[in-house]
Amino acid sequence: MTKATKPQASLVNPFDETKEVEFSVPGQASYDPGLHEETLKKGYELIQRPKKAAGVRSIERQHAKKRMTIWERLSVLTDEDPQVLFQNWGKNLDGASLVTAIVKINGRDVAVYGHDFTVRAGSMDATNGGKLARLFELAGKRKIPLVGMNDSAGAFVPAGVGGLDGYAEAFTALRKISGVVPSIMCMFGFNAGGGSYLPRQGSFLIQPNETFFGLTGPGVVKSVLGEDVTADELGGPGVHSSTGVTDFVVPDEVSALRKVKELLNYLPSNNAELAPFQETSDPKDRQTWDIDILLKKAFNSPSGFNTPLDISIMIQQLCDHGDFLEIQPDRARNTVCALGRMGGNVVGFVANNSAVDSGQIDIDAAYKNARFIRFCNLYNIPIIFMEDTTGFRPGTDQEHGGIVQAGRAMLDAIIDLRTPRFLVIVRNAFGGAYASYNNYPTGADFVCALPSTRVAVMGTAGVEFVFKKELQEIRGTVKQRLQAGEAEADVLAWQAEQEGALKDRYEEELMNPNEGLSLGSISQIVMPSDLREVLCKQMDFHLGHYTPEPFNGPQREFH
Repeated sequence: MTKATKPQASLVNPFDETKEVEFSVPGQASYDPGLHEETLKKGYELIQRPKKAAGVRSIERQHAKKRMTIWERLSVLTDEDPQVLFQNWGKNLDGASLVTAIVKINGRDVAVYGHDFTVRAGSMDATNGGKLARLFELAGKRKIPLVGMNDSAGAFVPAGVGGLDGYAEAFTALRKISGVVPSIMCMFGFNAGGGSYLPRQGSFLIQPNETFFGLTGPGVVKSVLGEDVTADELGGPGVHSSTGVTDFVVPDEVSALRKVKELLNYLPSNNAELAPFQETSDPKDRQTWDIDILLKKAFNSPSGFNTPLDISIMIQQLCDHGDFLEIQPDRARNTVCALGRMGGNVVGFVANNSAVDSGQIDIDAAYKNARFIRFCNLYNIPIIFMEDTTGFRPGTDQEHGGIVQAGRAMLDAIIDLRTPRFLVIVRNAFGGAYASYNNYPTGADFVCALPSTRVAVMGTAGVEFVFKKELQEIRGTVKQRLQAGEAEADVLAWQAEQEGALKDRYEEELMNPNEGLSLGSISQIVMPSDLREVLCKQMDFHLGHYTPEPFNGPQREFH
């Protein structure tokens, strides 16, 4: 008895009948086809060849890897037929493994490219490099966004140095439009070498699960270093999202393409425009009572003003209908970078998140902030900074890793910022973190503080400096009383009471917004329930007097 074979899905239609295409003109009388019809037939075959040349088997292999073809990906991105550019097809398949096109996404023109893995594994040759460069130049010239769908085995080895020249030409062209038009890159399949460099030149990078990209694959690592490592451990989404190489991790290819559409809704087409305005039914003067409730729950708890809170809840309350898009959500959770809308205007948020490590700014958080701030600066997006941090993170690991340089990168980005920018001090604003976090001296347009604000050079550790003399007297008395034979428990309880009183005095006198308000470092105190209304008014005023244009600041030595 033979075992029944399991049915297999197939793209082959057994009922499909091949029909000969006729090239007659509607209403034309009967005629005998001739030389002209033969040329039309050859032209038609060339037009259809990019979509049909892969063949059923190649498409089935692509689907077996849980990947779509380039034409299926395009159909997810747009409902309209793409305007395919450079439909070249060399004798060695040169140029055939890359598709370039102009498509409509949410009504906007977008330049798109994608590797066709069903043709020569999507590999790159000199012709492909030229096609990419022309597409990038077109996007920059016509000021439209760029989307890349990367699925390539890398340079085409038989092409020799031509494949490398192709990548170099594409690298150069993409770099030249960086900061001119935004670009979004999707990583599909297994990409290595130039297939990793090129897309990371883009503004944002989206990586689905079960994909890889890196400088080299696991096989090269094994042969050169003798190290056994899986593709996922070497260059999977978990690796790249934690380092900031990947901005978004999504479940699959369809999710990645939907993320492209979502992200484009927040981005301008180029650096001479504001991001698209979107009418909203959410009133600008809506009272943000949930922020009030959040702070009451936190600060009225046993841990008082030391209670951590998730700043993303406040961002949600400020945005139109609570909708916002967090950037790099898997990296440096002690800071939150996000795009949202307030009163229909796109706004960037840079916020300390005390729910993770007290909101301290470490190396990863500083670089994450710096990169997002620079992007908003280039593309005319206003930023709301929300401060709640005890400072930069101390420690040998941070110093050895270059926290000074990372902090400087963030500070430079803030100083260079020319778009409307605002600071909301939620709670803690201590030391160098306050001095470098978009205050009036560094160029803020508006600074406000909640009543819970605690601005100081230091946190409660500052008691040791401000009340140094009083503490010396207390500790001297403790020593004398112990020598006099008093019970140690009683003496230590007295010491704790006296030092606690000094701590309370320090918080009451110095850890509050009073001095900042009196010096003009803070413009006004805002009640939590009024925060959206106040910020929307400021946003409307400053954007109403802001002219969106390319960034024309000096070229800095560092970036």
